[in-house]
Amino acid sequence: MKNLKTYILLWSTQSLSALGSGMTSYALILWLYLDSGSALKTALLSVCSYAPYVAVSIFAGSLTDRLNKKKTMLVCDLIAALGTVAVLLLIKTDSLQTWHLYVINAVNGLMNTVQQPAGEVAATMLIPKKYYQKTSGMRSFSQSLNSILTPVIATALFSFSGIDTVIAVDLVTFGIAFLSLAFFIKIPEPKRPEKQKESIWAASKSGLRWLKNHRLILDLILFLSCINFVASTNRAVLPAMVLPKDNGGETVLGIVNTCVGVATLVGSIIAAFMPAPKNRVKAICAALFISMSTENFLLALGGTPLLWYAGAVLGWIMIPFMGANLDVIFRNEIPADMQGRVYACRNTLQFFTIPIGYFLGGLLTDNVFEPFAQSSSSALLKTMFGEGKGSGAAMMFFFMGVAGVAVCIIFSLVLRKYKWAQNNE
Repeated sequence: MKNLKTYILLWSTQSLSALGSGMTSYALILWLYLDSGSALKTALLSVCSYAPYVAVSIFAGSLTDRLNKKKTMLVCDLIAALGTVAVLLLIKTDSLQTWHLYVINAVNGLMNTVQQPAGEVAATMLIPKKYYQKTSGMRSFSQSLNSILTPVIATALFSFSGIDTVIAVDLVTFGIAFLSLAFFIKIPEPKRPEKQKESIWAASKSGLRWLKNHRLILDLILFLSCINFVASTNRAVLPAMVLPKDNGGETVLGIVNTCVGVATLVGSIIAAFMPAPKNRVKAICAALFISMSTENFLLALGGTPLLWYAGAVLGWIMIPFMGANLDVIFRNEIPADMQGRVYACRNTLQFFTIPIGYFLGGLLTDNVFEPFAQSSSSALLKTMFGEGKGSGAAMMFFFMGVAGVAVCIIFSLVLRKYKWAQNNE
C-alpha cells in the first residue's frame, strides 16, 4: 500500500470519474435508440468517439512524450467536461439534437487520444515493476465494477429522474477526480533523451519503427485489432437485439451489461492474485478463444434473457486475465521513454477497427439482417433466431461469432512461435 499510495489515489479517483462518464454515455444510447429506433444512429455515437481517437493517435503519442503528463491529463479532462456541460445546457433548453451528440463525442474522443497515452506513462512512472500484474488486475477490477454499476445507476436515474440527473452526477465525479489530480497527486516525468528534438512526424515514425522491429508486440496488437472489430460490431447490435423483443427491454439490456461487469469483476480478482502463467502469449490466445466461442453464440441462439446473461458472463470472465498478461508484456517490453509514441501507434493499429465495427454493425443490422429476417419464411431461421424485430440482430451475432472463432484460431497459429514467461520480466 505504501509503495502504491499515489497510484491508488490516481486510480480510484479516475475510476470514479470514468463511472460518471460511462453513465452519461449509457444514458445517451438509451435516449437516442428510444427516440430513433435505429441501430445505425445509435452506433454512430461510438463511431464519432473512436474515429478521431484512431485517426490522430499515432501523432498524439509523440506529442504526449513531449508534454507534462499531469497537465495533459488535466486539460483533456476539463475540455471533455465542458462537452458534458454543453449537453446538459442543450437538454435544459430543449435543444438537444442527434448531431450535437456526434460533435461532442468527437471532441471527447480527440481529448481521449492525448490523455490515454499520458495516463499510461503516468501509471508506468508510479508503479514499481513487481506490481505490474497486480495493478493491471486493479484496473480491470475498477473497469468491471463500473460495468456493473453503470447500467444499474444510469438506468435508474434515467427512468426516474431523466438524463439531466445522470449528467449532473457525471460532473460531480469529474470534479472529485480533477481536484485530486491537480492538488494531491505528483507524477514524475520520464527522462527525455535526444529523441525529444525530433519532429512530431519523425517521432511518430519512430514508434512505428519500434513496432516493426518487435514483432511480438505488433502481432499481439493486430490480433486485438481483429478481436475489437468483432466485439464492437456486436456491441453496436446488442441494443437492437434486446430492446425491441417482448422478453427484452431496457431492464434486460441493463442486466446483460451488468453481467458483463460481474464477470469482469470476478475475472479481475482472479487476474490480480493468480500466479504468472508459464507462457503469457498462450494464455492471451486461450482467454480470447473462450470469449469468442461462447458469448456470441449464446446471444444469437439463446432466445431467452437467462441465456443472454450466461453468454455475457462466459464472454467476459477471461478478459481481465487476458488484459493483465498483455499489460505485463507491454510494460516490460516497451521502454518508458518510448511508451507514449508506441502506445499511441498501438491505439491507431489496435482500435481503428472499432469505429468500423460499430458502423458496419449498425448499417448491416438496419439494412440487411433485419429486413432479411422479417421477409424470410424459413422455419429454420425462425427457430434459430426468433421472430419479429431483433431476430436479424441475433443472426448478425451468429455470423460475427464464427468470425471471432476464426480470428482466434488463425492468430494462435501465428503467435505459437513466441514464449513470453516469468523470466522475461
